[in-house]
Amino acid sequence: MSDVYEDEVLSDVEGEEETRIKEVGEDEKMQAFHLTKETISEGLSLLCRTGNGLGHAFVRLDLKKRGLNDIAAISSYIHIRFLDLSNNYLTDLSPLASLNQLLWLKVDSNAVSCFKGQPFAELIFLQWLSMAVNQLKDLNGLDGPSLESLNLTGNSIQRVNGFQTGHFANLVTLELRGNHLETTDGINLPNLQRLYLAQNVIKHLEGLEKLERLTILHLRDNQLETLDGLSPNMKCLQYLNVRGNAITDEKALQSLGLVSKTLRILVLSENPLVETLDYRLSVLILIPQLERLDKEPVSLEESIEAQRTIRELTEEEIPEP
Repeated sequence: MSDVYEDEVLSDVEGEEETRIKEVGEDEKMQAFHLTKETISEGLSLLCRTGNGLGHAFVRLDLKKRGLNDIAAISSYIHIRFLDLSNNYLTDLSPLASLNQLLWLKVDSNAVSCFKGQPFAELIFLQWLSMAVNQLKDLNGLDGPSLESLNLTGNSIQRVNGFQTGHFANLVTLELRGNHLETTDGINLPNLQRLYLAQNVIKHLEGLEKLERLTILHLRDNQLETLDGLSPNMKCLQYLNVRGNAITDEKALQSLGLVSKTLRILVLSENPLVETLDYRLSVLILIPQLERLDKEPVSLEESIEAQRTIRELTEEEIPEP
């Protein structure tokens, strides 16, 4: 279980990095430029054999913080596999359509609001994509048949209606932190393993029954009053973070029983419920095998007390002969 807990620590670090990126984008006012061959030459590195094996070409291109508002000149560099365009002024990514060897793409801190020309439909080998801190409001035109990791943190997405298995069949990690989501509905990805939805305005858990392989669900700093919506189909869920929501009483936790067989780490801190007496015991009665509650490991004494209480409750339910 240490790997799962490390993912949570990592997510906090990544959140700090996202804040830092956003600050750089707001504070540094650079003059806008068109991309030139000279600028491309300065950013090229990593000489590799080309895909057809007949020659060699540079496959890595670093164009971050170049003040770019146009990348039309990139379209002829078809051998690029790793591309960093972060911290520029880009609104149009359509020139990327010709870079059909791309494996890794970072476009953080730009001004992309839509996918003109649907360039991602051509990037059939793209495995890792980060578009944090842009101006996206929806996912129309986004495609990723080979994508394994997608980061859309810090946009203005209100609803996810584009995540269908056919378009994102290989997606394992999805980050949608810091958007405007009100629900979890629409993420129809049965192969997804890690889902980060912190800092939205989510009020309802919906559609989660489709996430059969999910191991990590991160919902910190939303507006949940109940955990209704958790599903027994979530047979792999090990880590659930609902820190900083509006969960007030034990009744709101009843759905935890549906995932109790697999859940090992639960974060409930900064909810009104935490201020009530014996809330840890109440949780452990629902999930006896929990290993960590909030940041504290479950002690042997707590486990024994929970098991004793469960036995007493069970005996009370058995009718006298």
